[in-house]
Amino acid sequence: MSNDKSELRWGVEQRLEFIEFRLFWEEHVNRIDLMDQFGVSVNQASMDLNRYIGFAPDNMVYDKSARTYVRGHNFKPQFLEPDASRYLAQLRSVADGILDREDSWIADLPPYAASPTPVRGVDPITLRSVVGAIRRAEAIEVKYQSLSNPEPRWRWMAPHAIAFDGFRWHARAYCLTDKVFKDFLLSRMIEIRGCAESASVPSEDADWHSEVVLEIGPHPDLSETQAKVIALDYGMQAGKAAINVRRALLYYALRRLGLDTDPSARAPQDQQIVLLNAAQISASQLPRDNGRRV
Repeated sequence: MSNDKSELRWGVEQRLEFIEFRLFWEEHVNRIDLMDQFGVSVNQASMDLNRYIGFAPDNMVYDKSARTYVRGHNFKPQFLEPDASRYLAQLRSVADGILDREDSWIADLPPYAASPTPVRGVDPITLRSVVGAIRRAEAIEVKYQSLSNPEPRWRWMAPHAIAFDGFRWHARAYCLTDKVFKDFLLSRMIEIRGCAESASVPSEDADWHSEVVLEIGPHPDLSETQAKVIALDYGMQAGKAAINVRRALLYYALRRLGLDTDPSARAPQDQQIVLLNAAQISASQLPRDNGRRV
């Protein structure tokens, strides 16, 4: 049995990653885990476990009393980089019903809850039309309800990307009515009735294709201990952290982080972070259309 990773088939490598995932996060793995997750035979599951031992003999040992392989004291990942974000994303996806329980690699799900957010009414037919227009580089005629008009209006737009602002889903599109790139909320698209060839060029959406770096740090009026806690929360190094954001999404990022208002307007313990490079994130760096949100 070869121990050259480059010779592994995708399916085999995925099962070896699964073994390592279970060892890292749950400390144990056995044949039935592989059989349940991938539908392989007993013999194949045994081969996969033996193959993994061949690559990383110190990563797991067989516990005869528990009849399972347990994580070794000298465990070192070989097939995946342990990622807390990946684990938490799976946990949330299962809890939210996005991922079926049996499709998750997490065997023993911990209790989970999240702060509720309003359900955004994105119609699946609308989303299908928008995604289809992006794939075919077409323009679509949309009946859209904006905040600036009391009644919905029909307008032609050529979407080229989907964006999420932390709460709502948008289509980034060239508006043929106003001759400019804008953000359109998917939930405000009431009806789509036509499509046509589009002459718009997505690469010309400068705000979408450029980035701004936000440098954040603890609020200066926090105590030294409080500042250290906030630095831990945001993964800061030397008292600051850098966040890259598309210029087109800058407005939403600032608002979500609570950096869109004067930090002195809130108590330091509530504000927690400030924008260290606020002078650079000036009007000239905001999207030329201030997001062109409609």
